[in-house]
Amino acid sequence: MTLQRRVLAYLALAAVASCALTVAVAIVLVRHRVAAQRDASLVAQVDFLAASESGLVHGVLVDRVRGGRPARLGPLRSAIVADAVPAGNGLGTITIAGHSLLYASRNTPRGRVILVRSAQLAFAEWRPFLWSVVVAGLGGALLALLLSYVLARRLARPIDQLSAATRRLSAGEDAVAVPVDGEDEIAELGRSFNAMAGQLARSREAQRNFLESVSHELKTPLTAIRGYGEALAEDAVNAPEAGAVIVVESERLSRLVSDLLELARFGRADFIVARVPVDLGAVAAQTVQRHARRARELGVELSAETIPGAAGLGDDQRLLQACSNLVENALRLTPAGGEVRLRAEGRELSVTDTGPGLAADELPHAFERFYLHRRYRSEREVGSGLGLAIVRELVEAMGGTVRATGAPGAGASFTLSLAPTPAPLVTPGVARPSA
Repeated sequence: MTLQRRVLAYLALAAVASCALTVAVAIVLVRHRVAAQRDASLVAQVDFLAASESGLVHGVLVDRVRGGRPARLGPLRSAIVADAVPAGNGLGTITIAGHSLLYASRNTPRGRVILVRSAQLAFAEWRPFLWSVVVAGLGGALLALLLSYVLARRLARPIDQLSAATRRLSAGEDAVAVPVDGEDEIAELGRSFNAMAGQLARSREAQRNFLESVSHELKTPLTAIRGYGEALAEDAVNAPEAGAVIVVESERLSRLVSDLLELARFGRADFIVARVPVDLGAVAAQTVQRHARRARELGVELSAETIPGAAGLGDDQRLLQACSNLVENALRLTPAGGEVRLRAEGRELSVTDTGPGLAADELPHAFERFYLHRRYRSEREVGSGLGLAIVRELVEAMGGTVRATGAPGAGASFTLSLAPTPAPLVTPGVARPSA
């Protein structure tokens, strides 16, 4: 059963049940009203007879209503009824020989006037009203069914559209959206679906681009390794030359795989990042110590400067990893005789180099996967293309932000900003010696 038919069935059932209940209540009310009118009519008739005072026999007149008009009872029945009816004026019921009678009595100067009729309400008395109520109920039920059909179509149409769009989306179609009209919950559901579909399309596009870039980066070292391996097997190159190239490309391949594995860990339940007060000066000093040897080999001055109280909320080991990635990039790009400087101030830690710098249009995209790598792999020494993306993922997992500044030929600066600590972390400001 389709959604529209199910909604129609529910609405129709509710409408018919409502109409049936309305008719039942109306019948009860009509019977009650007819009974009240019958009592009022009986009182009016006995009042009329009492006022006329005609036909009194031995001081008592007992009539019975038949066909809507009073008819005289025989002397025996009259005596029985007169004995059963309480004295005085009144309206009530009595039972004689198993028959329930409704009576109305009046005292007059000449005697009593009693008018009786069956206490049971005859079907003929309220039948005309019954048919009117039933006809009205049927008309209401038909109208309710029609409105239920219209409402079911209106409710089911956007849900059917959502269902069809979901199937298209699950089949891999990207440009999927549903029309949205109104401000109700279904319209909000449609807007949420469109937002989700757009985000999923962007995610799929980013994934495709990422896979293309990864495939290309994996292909390059593998091609070099295979080529030199074949040349070595054919004795076309000397072993030291081939071995050196294979080692370099293998290291490049290993670095790329390690970065890919690191990125794959982000967002997993077992990837935990602490958010505790961290001494940024200590992190800067550890980073300098870790890369001091490499900086000396490249002829690059590596130093750190800490302003007192530099601290933020984060994970010291993850922050050290992020800073190491930035320093590795800076050392790779900074020419011999240049400088790479770390600075910890407030809740920020920055890495500045004297390398080739970045253009203004590159700064907003610097931390995107493979963005700078694709631009500069033909003119600069580049890494895996994932180092800056890992930095951003790590810092954002700690609740911080990253930004890049710089200009072509004037070097680049990458700044990590952490969340503030609940209380300042006081540390002595020490200018770290250059490596």
